[in-house]
Amino acid sequence: MNSKAEIGASLPAEVALAVNAEDRLAVLHGLGMLDTAADPDFDRITSLAAAVMQAPTALVTLVDIERQWFKSCFGLDESETATGISFCAHAIAAGDEPMVVTDATTDPRFRTNPLVTGKHHVRFYAGAPMVVAGARIGTLCVLDRKRHAYPSAAELDQLKTLAGLAASLFTLKDATRSGAIAEAALAREEKRRAIALDAASLASWAWDIRTDIIECDVRLSELFNLPRSTRLRARDILTAIDPRDVYQTETRFRDALSGSDDYFGEYRVKGFHPPRWVATRGRVIERDGNGKPTLIFGVNYDISERKLGDERQRLLLRELNHRVKNTLATVQALATQTVRHARRPSEFLDAFGARLQALGIAHNLLSDREWRGIGVRELVQIEIRPFDTADQPRIAISGADLLLSPDQAVGLGLILHELASNALQHGSLSIASGKVDLDWKTQGRKGGRRLVLTWRESGGPEVAPPERHGFGSILIRRSLAKVISSEVTHEFRREGVFAEISMPLEDLSK
Repeated sequence: MNSKAEIGASLPAEVALAVNAEDRLAVLHGLGMLDTAADPDFDRITSLAAAVMQAPTALVTLVDIERQWFKSCFGLDESETATGISFCAHAIAAGDEPMVVTDATTDPRFRTNPLVTGKHHVRFYAGAPMVVAGARIGTLCVLDRKRHAYPSAAELDQLKTLAGLAASLFTLKDATRSGAIAEAALAREEKRRAIALDAASLASWAWDIRTDIIECDVRLSELFNLPRSTRLRARDILTAIDPRDVYQTETRFRDALSGSDDYFGEYRVKGFHPPRWVATRGRVIERDGNGKPTLIFGVNYDISERKLGDERQRLLLRELNHRVKNTLATVQALATQTVRHARRPSEFLDAFGARLQALGIAHNLLSDREWRGIGVRELVQIEIRPFDTADQPRIAISGADLLLSPDQAVGLGLILHELASNALQHGSLSIASGKVDLDWKTQGRKGGRRLVLTWRESGGPEVAPPERHGFGSILIRRSLAKVISSEVTHEFRREGVFAEISMPLEDLSK
Protein backbone atom coordinates (compact mmCIF):
# COMPACT_ATOMS: atom_id res chain seq x y z
CA MET A 1 0.00 0.00 0.00
CA ASN A 2 1.12 3.53 -0.68
CA SER A 3 1.39 6.02 2.15
CA LYS A 4 -1.21 8.70 2.70
CA ALA A 5 1.16 11.33 1.28
CA GLU A 6 1.84 9.30 -1.88
CA ILE A 7 -1.83 8.70 -2.52
CA GLY A 8 -2.60 12.33 -1.89
CA ALA A 9 0.02 13.30 -4.44
CA SER A 10 -1.75 11.27 -7.18
CA LEU A 11 -4.98 13.21 -6.60
CA PRO A 12 -5.56 16.91 -7.20
CA ALA A 13 -5.11 18.89 -3.98
CA GLU A 14 -8.80 19.76 -3.61
CA VAL A 15 -9.79 16.11 -4.11
CA ALA A 16 -7.18 14.83 -1.64
CA LEU A 17 -8.37 17.42 0.89
CA ALA A 18 -11.97 16.19 0.60
CA VAL A 19 -10.98 12.51 0.80
CA ASN A 20 -8.71 12.97 3.82
CA ALA A 21 -11.12 15.16 5.81
CA GLU A 22 -11.06 13.98 9.44
CA ASP A 23 -14.83 14.31 10.02
CA ARG A 24 -15.61 12.33 6.83
CA LEU A 25 -13.22 9.53 7.78
CA ALA A 26 -14.62 9.43 11.33
CA VAL A 27 -18.13 8.80 9.97
CA LEU A 28 -16.87 6.22 7.46
CA HIS A 29 -14.87 4.24 10.02
CA GLY A 30 -17.63 4.61 12.64
CA LEU A 31 -20.02 2.68 10.39
CA GLY A 32 -17.78 -0.40 10.68
CA MET A 33 -18.83 -1.55 7.17
CA LEU A 34 -15.43 -1.85 5.48
CA ASP A 35 -14.57 -5.46 4.57
CA THR A 36 -17.94 -6.79 5.69
CA ALA A 37 -19.79 -9.63 3.98
CA ALA A 38 -21.89 -9.22 0.85
CA ASP A 39 -25.39 -7.88 1.47
CA PRO A 40 -28.34 -8.59 -0.86
CA ASP A 41 -30.00 -5.29 0.15
CA PHE A 42 -27.14 -3.33 -1.45
CA ASP A 43 -26.96 -5.75 -4.37
CA ARG A 44 -30.57 -4.93 -5.25
CA ILE A 45 -29.68 -1.22 -5.33
CA THR A 46 -26.70 -1.72 -7.69
CA SER A 47 -28.68 -3.93 -10.06
CA LEU A 48 -31.46 -1.33 -10.16
CA ALA A 49 -28.93 1.48 -10.79
CA ALA A 50 -27.38 -0.44 -13.69
CA ALA A 51 -30.81 -0.92 -15.24
CA VAL A 52 -31.81 2.74 -14.78
CA MET A 53 -28.55 4.03 -16.33
CA GLN A 54 -28.38 1.25 -18.97
CA ALA A 55 -24.83 0.34 -17.91
CA PRO A 56 -23.26 -3.11 -17.41
CA THR A 57 -21.56 -2.30 -14.10
CA ALA A 58 -22.75 -0.64 -10.91
CA LEU A 59 -20.95 -0.28 -7.56
CA VAL A 60 -21.59 0.84 -3.98
CA THR A 61 -18.17 2.22 -3.02
CA LEU A 62 -16.73 3.32 0.34
CA VAL A 63 -13.77 5.65 -0.16
CA ASP A 64 -11.02 5.32 2.45
CA ILE A 65 -7.60 7.01 2.60
CA GLU A 66 -5.70 4.44 0.57
CA ARG A 67 -8.39 2.41 -1.14
CA GLN A 68 -11.98 2.45 -2.24
CA TRP A 69 -13.81 -0.71 -1.22
CA PHE A 70 -16.93 -2.06 -2.91
CA LYS A 71 -19.79 -2.99 -0.60
CA SER A 72 -21.70 -4.21 -3.65
CA CYS A 73 -20.46 -5.10 -7.14
CA PHE A 74 -22.78 -5.63 -10.10
CA GLY A 75 -20.97 -6.75 -13.23
CA LEU A 76 -17.47 -6.66 -11.68
CA ASP A 77 -15.48 -9.38 -9.89
CA GLU A 78 -13.07 -7.12 -8.02
CA SER A 79 -13.59 -5.80 -4.44
CA GLU A 80 -11.45 -2.63 -4.33
CA THR A 81 -9.09 -0.25 -6.16
CA ALA A 82 -6.56 2.33 -4.96
CA THR A 83 -8.02 5.68 -3.93
CA GLY A 84 -5.40 7.50 -6.02
CA ILE A 85 -7.00 6.31 -9.27
CA SER A 86 -10.60 6.48 -8.02
CA PHE A 87 -13.29 8.26 -10.05
CA CYS A 88 -15.41 8.23 -6.86
CA ALA A 89 -12.85 10.36 -4.98
CA HIS A 90 -13.51 13.11 -7.53
CA ALA A 91 -17.28 12.60 -7.18
CA ILE A 92 -16.99 13.09 -3.41
CA ALA A 93 -15.00 16.29 -3.84
CA ALA A 94 -17.45 17.60 -6.44
CA GLY A 95 -20.34 17.99 -4.01
CA ASP A 96 -23.69 16.36 -3.37
CA GLU A 97 -24.83 16.23 -7.00
CA PRO A 98 -23.96 13.33 -9.35
CA MET A 99 -20.68 13.53 -11.30
CA VAL A 100 -20.79 12.34 -14.94
CA VAL A 101 -17.93 11.45 -17.31
CA THR A 102 -19.31 10.62 -20.77
CA ASP A 103 -15.90 9.76 -22.32
CA ALA A 104 -12.94 9.34 -19.99
CA THR A 105 -10.45 9.37 -22.88
CA THR A 106 -11.27 13.01 -23.54
CA ASP A 107 -11.45 14.10 -19.90
CA PRO A 108 -8.08 15.57 -18.79
CA ARG A 109 -8.65 14.24 -15.24
CA PHE A 110 -8.87 10.59 -16.33
CA ARG A 111 -7.45 10.02 -19.82
CA THR A 112 -4.17 8.68 -18.37
CA ASN A 113 -5.87 6.86 -15.47
CA PRO A 114 -4.99 3.10 -15.32
CA LEU A 115 -8.71 2.31 -15.14
CA VAL A 116 -9.06 3.97 -18.54
CA THR A 117 -5.85 2.84 -20.22
CA GLY A 118 -5.72 -0.61 -18.64
CA LYS A 119 -7.80 -3.77 -18.77
CA HIS A 120 -10.94 -2.19 -17.30
CA HIS A 121 -11.19 0.16 -20.34
CA VAL A 122 -13.54 2.54 -18.49
CA ARG A 123 -15.15 5.11 -20.73
CA PHE A 124 -18.42 6.12 -19.05
CA TYR A 125 -18.86 6.96 -15.34
CA ALA A 126 -21.79 8.41 -13.39
CA GLY A 127 -21.62 8.55 -9.59
CA ALA A 128 -23.88 10.06 -6.92
CA PRO A 129 -22.38 10.60 -3.42
CA MET A 130 -23.86 8.71 -0.46
CA VAL A 131 -24.25 11.15 2.43
CA VAL A 132 -24.37 9.77 5.99
CA ALA A 133 -24.42 12.15 8.99
CA GLY A 134 -23.43 15.02 6.69
CA ALA A 135 -20.37 13.20 5.33
CA ARG A 136 -19.90 11.86 1.77
CA ILE A 137 -18.63 8.35 2.59
CA GLY A 138 -18.65 6.96 -0.97
CA THR A 139 -20.82 6.74 -4.06
CA LEU A 140 -23.37 4.73 -5.94
CA CYS A 141 -21.85 4.68 -9.42
CA VAL A 142 -22.29 3.04 -12.82
CA LEU A 143 -19.52 2.23 -15.36
CA ASP A 144 -19.34 1.23 -18.99
CA ARG A 145 -16.57 0.35 -21.42
CA LYS A 146 -18.42 2.39 -24.05
CA ARG A 147 -19.06 6.11 -24.34
CA HIS A 148 -22.51 7.35 -23.31
CA ALA A 149 -24.53 10.40 -24.09
CA TYR A 150 -25.07 12.65 -21.09
CA PRO A 151 -27.86 11.12 -18.95
CA SER A 152 -31.21 12.80 -18.71
CA ALA A 153 -32.22 14.75 -15.64
CA ALA A 154 -34.69 12.02 -14.77
CA GLU A 155 -31.99 9.35 -14.92
CA LEU A 156 -29.65 11.40 -12.72
CA ASP A 157 -32.48 12.05 -10.25
CA GLN A 158 -33.12 8.31 -10.05
CA LEU A 159 -29.39 7.65 -9.52
CA LYS A 160 -29.31 10.27 -6.77
CA THR A 161 -32.43 8.77 -5.17
CA LEU A 162 -30.88 5.30 -5.20
CA ALA A 163 -27.67 6.73 -3.66
CA GLY A 164 -29.81 8.29 -0.92
CA LEU A 165 -31.48 4.93 -0.40
CA ALA A 166 -28.06 3.26 -0.07
CA ALA A 167 -26.99 5.95 2.44
CA SER A 168 -30.20 5.35 4.47
CA LEU A 169 -29.48 1.64 4.36
CA PHE A 170 -26.00 2.26 5.80
CA THR A 171 -27.54 4.41 8.54
CA LEU A 172 -30.20 1.83 9.33
CA LYS A 173 -27.74 -1.05 9.44
CA ASP A 174 -25.37 0.99 11.62
CA ALA A 175 -28.21 1.72 14.03
CA THR A 176 -29.13 -1.97 14.05
CA ARG A 177 -25.50 -2.94 14.63
CA SER A 178 -25.08 -0.31 17.35
CA GLY A 179 -28.32 -1.43 18.93
CA ALA A 180 -27.18 -5.05 18.84
CA ILE A 181 -23.83 -4.07 20.37
CA ALA A 182 -25.58 -2.00 23.03
CA GLU A 183 -28.05 -4.82 23.68
CA ALA A 184 -25.20 -7.34 23.97
CA ALA A 185 -23.29 -4.98 26.25
CA LEU A 186 -26.43 -4.47 28.33
CA ALA A 187 -26.99 -8.22 28.50
CA ARG A 188 -23.36 -8.74 29.56
CA GLU A 189 -23.68 -5.98 32.16
CA GLU A 190 -26.94 -7.42 33.45
CA LYS A 191 -25.37 -10.87 33.63
CA ARG A 192 -22.32 -9.46 35.40
CA ARG A 193 -24.59 -7.60 37.82
CA ALA A 194 -26.67 -10.72 38.43
CA ILE A 195 -23.55 -12.80 39.08
CA ALA A 196 -22.18 -10.14 41.43
CA LEU A 197 -25.49 -9.88 43.29
CA ASP A 198 -25.80 -13.65 43.49
CA ALA A 199 -22.22 -14.06 44.72
CA ALA A 200 -22.85 -11.42 47.38
CA SER A 201 -26.34 -12.86 48.14
CA LEU A 202 -27.87 -9.45 47.45
CA ALA A 203 -31.46 -8.72 46.38
CA SER A 204 -31.72 -5.45 44.42
CA TRP A 205 -34.92 -3.43 44.12
CA ALA A 206 -36.49 -0.16 42.94
CA TRP A 207 -39.40 1.22 44.98
CA ASP A 208 -41.88 3.61 43.36
CA ILE A 209 -43.37 5.25 46.46
CA ARG A 210 -46.29 6.76 44.53
CA THR A 211 -47.59 3.31 43.51
CA ASP A 212 -46.15 1.42 46.52
CA ILE A 213 -44.74 -1.12 44.02
CA ILE A 214 -41.25 -2.58 44.38
CA GLU A 215 -39.64 -3.96 41.21
CA CYS A 216 -37.08 -6.48 42.48
CA ASP A 217 -35.07 -9.68 42.13
CA VAL A 218 -36.87 -12.89 43.08
CA ARG A 219 -34.39 -13.22 45.95
CA LEU A 220 -36.13 -10.33 47.76
CA SER A 221 -39.38 -12.29 48.06
CA GLU A 222 -37.41 -15.31 49.30
CA LEU A 223 -35.65 -13.24 51.96
CA PHE A 224 -39.00 -12.13 53.38
CA ASN A 225 -40.67 -15.54 53.08
CA LEU A 226 -43.16 -14.25 50.49
CA PRO A 227 -44.44 -15.95 47.30
CA ARG A 228 -41.78 -15.79 44.55
CA SER A 229 -42.26 -12.60 42.58
CA THR A 230 -40.42 -9.70 40.94
CA ARG A 231 -43.14 -7.22 41.97
CA LEU A 232 -43.98 -6.68 45.61
CA ARG A 233 -45.89 -4.12 47.62
CA ALA A 234 -43.93 -2.22 50.25
CA ARG A 235 -46.61 -2.93 52.86
CA ASP A 236 -46.14 -6.69 52.29
CA ILE A 237 -42.46 -6.28 53.15
CA LEU A 238 -43.37 -4.32 56.28
CA THR A 239 -45.87 -6.99 57.30
CA ALA A 240 -43.15 -9.65 57.02
CA ILE A 241 -40.87 -7.84 59.51
CA ASP A 242 -40.85 -9.14 63.08
CA PRO A 243 -43.24 -6.98 65.20
CA ARG A 244 -40.38 -6.34 67.65
CA ASP A 245 -38.50 -4.45 64.94
CA VAL A 246 -41.31 -2.71 63.02
CA TYR A 247 -41.46 0.51 65.04
CA GLN A 248 -37.69 1.00 65.06
CA THR A 249 -37.46 0.20 61.34
CA GLU A 250 -40.21 2.66 60.37
CA THR A 251 -38.79 5.40 62.61
CA ARG A 252 -35.24 5.06 61.31
CA PHE A 253 -36.51 4.94 57.73
CA ARG A 254 -38.54 8.15 58.08
CA ASP A 255 -35.69 9.92 59.88
CA ALA A 256 -33.15 8.86 57.27
CA LEU A 257 -35.24 9.93 54.26
CA SER A 258 -36.15 13.29 55.76
CA GLY A 259 -32.55 14.04 56.70
CA SER A 260 -30.53 12.57 53.82
CA ASP A 261 -30.75 10.41 50.70
CA ASP A 262 -29.32 7.24 52.28
CA TYR A 263 -30.89 4.64 54.57
CA PHE A 264 -29.49 1.63 56.43
CA GLY A 265 -31.40 -0.72 58.71
CA GLU A 266 -31.35 -4.21 60.23
CA TYR A 267 -34.35 -6.24 61.38
CA ARG A 268 -35.71 -9.75 61.85
CA VAL A 269 -38.18 -11.52 59.53
CA LYS A 270 -41.18 -13.36 60.95
CA GLY A 271 -41.51 -17.13 60.80
CA PHE A 272 -37.90 -18.23 61.26
CA HIS A 273 -36.21 -20.04 64.13
CA PRO A 274 -33.44 -19.27 64.69
CA PRO A 275 -34.38 -15.75 63.55
CA ARG A 276 -33.52 -14.55 60.07
CA TRP A 277 -31.88 -11.13 60.13
CA VAL A 278 -32.01 -8.92 57.02
CA ALA A 279 -30.15 -5.68 56.31
CA THR A 280 -31.31 -2.93 53.94
CA ARG A 281 -29.32 -0.24 52.16
CA GLY A 282 -31.30 2.27 50.13
CA ARG A 283 -30.82 5.60 48.36
CA VAL A 284 -33.34 8.19 47.16
CA ILE A 285 -33.01 8.61 43.39
CA GLU A 286 -35.87 11.02 42.73
CA ARG A 287 -37.85 13.58 44.76
CA ASP A 288 -40.96 15.57 43.87
CA GLY A 289 -41.30 19.34 43.84
CA ASN A 290 -41.83 19.35 47.61
CA GLY A 291 -38.68 17.35 48.25
CA LYS A 292 -40.53 14.13 49.14
CA PRO A 293 -38.91 10.88 47.88
CA THR A 294 -40.66 9.28 44.90
CA LEU A 295 -38.14 6.63 43.79
CA ILE A 296 -35.70 4.66 45.93
CA PHE A 297 -33.12 2.09 44.83
CA GLY A 298 -31.60 -0.38 47.25
CA VAL A 299 -30.44 -3.85 48.17
CA ASN A 300 -31.28 -6.35 50.91
CA TYR A 301 -29.07 -9.14 52.20
CA ASP A 302 -29.16 -11.86 54.83
CA ILE A 303 -27.04 -11.09 57.92
CA SER A 304 -28.30 -13.99 60.07
CA GLU A 305 -24.92 -15.69 60.18
CA ARG A 306 -23.21 -12.49 61.28
CA LYS A 307 -25.86 -11.85 63.96
CA LEU A 308 -25.56 -15.45 65.16
CA GLY A 309 -21.78 -15.03 65.30
CA ASP A 310 -22.17 -11.80 67.29
CA GLU A 311 -24.53 -13.51 69.74
CA ARG A 312 -22.20 -16.48 70.10
CA GLN A 313 -19.32 -14.11 70.76
CA ARG A 314 -21.31 -12.31 73.45
CA LEU A 315 -22.25 -15.63 75.06
CA LEU A 316 -18.66 -16.82 74.83
CA LEU A 317 -17.38 -13.64 76.48
CA ARG A 318 -19.93 -13.99 79.29
CA GLU A 319 -18.99 -17.64 79.71
CA LEU A 320 -15.30 -16.78 79.62
CA ASN A 321 -15.79 -14.07 82.25
CA HIS A 322 -17.62 -16.59 84.42
CA ARG A 323 -14.94 -19.22 83.88
CA VAL A 324 -12.09 -16.82 84.63
CA LYS A 325 -13.70 -15.94 87.96
CA ASN A 326 -14.18 -19.63 88.78
CA THR A 327 -10.64 -20.47 87.69
CA LEU A 328 -9.14 -17.71 89.81
CA ALA A 329 -11.11 -18.98 92.78
CA THR A 330 -9.90 -22.54 92.08
CA VAL A 331 -6.28 -21.41 91.75
CA GLN A 332 -6.56 -19.46 95.00
CA ALA A 333 -7.98 -22.52 96.81
CA LEU A 334 -5.28 -24.76 95.32
CA ALA A 335 -2.55 -22.40 96.47
CA THR A 336 -4.00 -21.99 99.97
CA GLN A 337 -4.54 -25.69 100.58
CA THR A 338 -1.23 -26.73 99.00
CA VAL A 339 0.65 -24.31 101.26
CA ARG A 340 -1.27 -25.55 104.28
CA HIS A 341 -0.32 -29.19 103.62
CA ALA A 342 3.22 -28.67 102.33
CA ARG A 343 6.12 -29.23 104.73
CA ARG A 344 8.76 -27.49 102.61
CA PRO A 345 8.71 -24.72 99.94
CA SER A 346 10.01 -27.11 97.30
CA GLU A 347 7.18 -29.52 98.07
CA PHE A 348 4.69 -26.70 97.64
CA LEU A 349 6.17 -25.64 94.30
CA ASP A 350 6.16 -29.18 92.89
CA ALA A 351 2.63 -29.97 94.03
CA PHE A 352 1.15 -26.59 93.12
CA GLY A 353 2.86 -26.53 89.70
CA ALA A 354 1.58 -30.00 88.83
CA ARG A 355 -1.97 -29.11 89.88
CA LEU A 356 -1.91 -25.90 87.85
CA GLN A 357 -0.75 -27.93 84.85
CA ALA A 358 -3.68 -30.34 85.26
CA LEU A 359 -6.04 -27.39 85.54
CA GLY A 360 -4.46 -25.81 82.46
CA ILE A 361 -4.94 -28.98 80.39
CA ALA A 362 -8.68 -28.95 80.97
CA HIS A 363 -8.87 -25.20 80.29
CA ASN A 364 -6.95 -25.51 77.02
CA LEU A 365 -9.32 -28.19 75.79
CA LEU A 366 -12.35 -26.12 76.76
CA SER A 367 -10.94 -23.01 75.13
CA ASP A 368 -10.31 -24.92 71.86
CA ARG A 369 -13.97 -25.95 71.87
CA GLU A 370 -15.26 -22.51 72.86
CA TRP A 371 -16.34 -23.86 76.29
CA ARG A 372 -18.94 -26.16 74.79
CA GLY A 373 -17.68 -29.29 76.55
CA ILE A 374 -15.07 -32.07 76.25
CA GLY A 375 -15.27 -35.77 75.45
CA VAL A 376 -14.44 -37.87 78.53
CA ARG A 377 -12.09 -40.16 76.57
CA GLU A 378 -10.02 -37.23 75.29
CA LEU A 379 -9.79 -35.72 78.78
CA VAL A 380 -8.73 -39.03 80.32
CA GLN A 381 -6.08 -39.67 77.66
CA ILE A 382 -4.53 -36.23 78.02
CA GLU A 383 -4.54 -36.18 81.83
CA ILE A 384 -2.95 -39.63 82.30
CA ARG A 385 -0.43 -39.30 79.47
CA PRO A 386 2.37 -37.88 81.68
CA PHE A 387 2.04 -40.83 84.09
CA ASP A 388 2.17 -43.70 81.59
CA THR A 389 4.57 -44.95 78.91
CA ALA A 390 3.58 -45.38 75.27
CA ASP A 391 5.67 -48.53 74.64
CA GLN A 392 4.48 -50.40 77.76
CA PRO A 393 1.23 -48.79 78.92
CA ARG A 394 0.11 -49.67 82.44
CA ILE A 395 -3.08 -47.63 82.61
CA ALA A 396 -5.88 -49.40 80.73
CA ILE A 397 -8.90 -47.26 79.80
CA SER A 398 -12.29 -48.32 78.47
CA GLY A 399 -15.70 -46.77 78.03
CA ALA A 400 -17.93 -45.06 75.46
CA ASP A 401 -17.13 -41.44 74.65
CA LEU A 402 -19.43 -38.98 76.37
CA LEU A 403 -19.53 -35.20 76.45
CA LEU A 404 -18.72 -33.45 79.73
CA SER A 405 -19.73 -29.94 80.73
CA PRO A 406 -16.96 -27.40 81.49
CA ASP A 407 -17.38 -27.75 85.29
CA GLN A 408 -17.33 -31.54 85.04
CA ALA A 409 -14.22 -31.49 82.84
CA VAL A 410 -12.26 -29.16 85.16
CA GLY A 411 -13.22 -31.14 88.29
CA LEU A 412 -12.61 -34.58 86.78
CA GLY A 413 -9.30 -33.42 85.31
CA LEU A 414 -8.04 -32.46 88.78
CA ILE A 415 -9.22 -35.79 90.26
CA LEU A 416 -7.48 -37.83 87.57
CA HIS A 417 -4.27 -35.85 88.06
CA GLU A 418 -4.28 -36.47 91.83
CA LEU A 419 -5.07 -40.17 91.47
CA ALA A 420 -2.33 -40.69 88.86
CA SER A 421 0.18 -38.56 90.79
CA ASN A 422 -0.42 -40.53 94.02
CA ALA A 423 -0.23 -43.83 92.15
CA LEU A 424 3.12 -42.85 90.65
CA GLN A 425 4.56 -41.76 93.99
CA HIS A 426 3.12 -44.29 96.42
CA GLY A 427 0.71 -46.64 94.63
CA SER A 428 0.63 -49.21 91.87
CA LEU A 429 2.56 -47.12 89.33
CA SER A 430 5.51 -46.79 91.71
CA ILE A 431 6.74 -50.30 90.81
CA ALA A 432 7.04 -52.11 87.46
CA SER A 433 4.40 -54.79 88.21
CA GLY A 434 1.65 -52.32 89.09
CA LYS A 435 -1.18 -51.23 86.85
CA VAL A 436 -4.40 -49.19 86.81
CA ASP A 437 -7.78 -50.06 85.28
CA LEU A 438 -9.77 -46.95 84.43
CA ASP A 439 -13.24 -47.41 82.98
CA TRP A 440 -16.55 -45.64 82.87
CA LYS A 441 -20.17 -46.34 82.01
CA THR A 442 -23.57 -44.70 82.11
CA GLN A 443 -26.44 -45.53 84.46
CA GLY A 444 -30.09 -44.51 84.38
CA ARG A 445 -32.37 -43.41 81.56
CA LYS A 446 -32.67 -40.28 79.48
CA GLY A 447 -33.16 -37.24 81.67
CA GLY A 448 -31.57 -38.97 84.65
CA ARG A 449 -28.41 -40.51 83.23
CA ARG A 450 -25.21 -40.55 85.26
CA LEU A 451 -21.58 -41.13 84.42
CA VAL A 452 -19.83 -43.58 86.74
CA LEU A 453 -16.03 -43.65 86.40
CA THR A 454 -13.97 -46.25 88.29
CA TRP A 455 -10.24 -46.15 89.14
CA ARG A 456 -8.70 -49.47 90.32
CA GLU A 457 -5.04 -49.94 91.21
CA SER A 458 -3.48 -53.41 91.44
CA GLY A 459 -0.07 -55.12 91.47
CA GLY A 460 1.55 -52.38 93.53
CA PRO A 461 2.75 -52.15 97.14
CA GLU A 462 0.34 -53.18 99.84
CA VAL A 463 -1.81 -50.21 100.78
CA ALA A 464 -2.67 -49.00 104.27
CA PRO A 465 -5.03 -46.11 105.04
CA PRO A 466 -3.04 -42.92 105.82
CA GLU A 467 -2.96 -41.61 109.35
CA ARG A 468 -4.02 -38.21 108.06
CA HIS A 469 -5.49 -37.11 104.74
CA GLY A 470 -3.41 -34.65 102.70
CA PHE A 471 -4.72 -32.03 100.34
CA GLY A 472 -4.59 -34.50 97.43
CA SER A 473 -7.21 -36.66 99.07
CA ILE A 474 -9.29 -33.61 99.87
CA LEU A 475 -8.98 -32.45 96.25
CA ILE A 476 -10.17 -35.83 94.98
CA ARG A 477 -13.26 -35.70 97.17
CA ARG A 478 -14.14 -32.04 96.62
CA SER A 479 -13.14 -31.20 93.04
CA LEU A 480 -16.66 -31.87 91.79
CA ALA A 481 -18.31 -29.79 94.49
CA LYS A 482 -19.72 -27.43 91.83
CA VAL A 483 -21.35 -30.33 90.00
CA ILE A 484 -24.64 -30.82 91.80
CA SER A 485 -25.48 -34.40 92.84
CA SER A 486 -21.91 -35.58 92.16
CA GLU A 487 -20.44 -38.29 94.41
CA VAL A 488 -16.81 -39.36 94.90
CA THR A 489 -15.70 -42.51 96.72
CA HIS A 490 -11.97 -42.74 97.55
CA GLU A 491 -10.79 -45.91 99.37
CA PHE A 492 -7.36 -47.20 100.37
CA ARG A 493 -7.91 -50.92 99.86
CA ARG A 494 -5.16 -53.38 100.71
CA GLU A 495 -4.72 -54.53 97.10
CA GLY A 496 -4.69 -50.95 95.77
CA VAL A 497 -6.42 -47.57 95.79
CA PHE A 498 -10.01 -47.58 94.58
CA ALA A 499 -12.01 -44.53 93.48
CA GLU A 500 -15.48 -44.18 92.00
CA ILE A 501 -16.74 -40.88 90.61
CA SER A 502 -20.44 -40.49 89.82
CA MET A 503 -22.01 -37.39 88.27
CA PRO A 504 -25.15 -36.47 86.33
CA LEU A 505 -24.81 -36.20 82.54
CA GLU A 506 -26.05 -32.93 81.06
CA ASP A 507 -27.62 -32.62 77.60
CA LEU A 508 -25.03 -30.50 75.78
CA SER A 509 -26.51 -30.99 72.32
CA LYS A 510 -28.80 -27.96 72.63
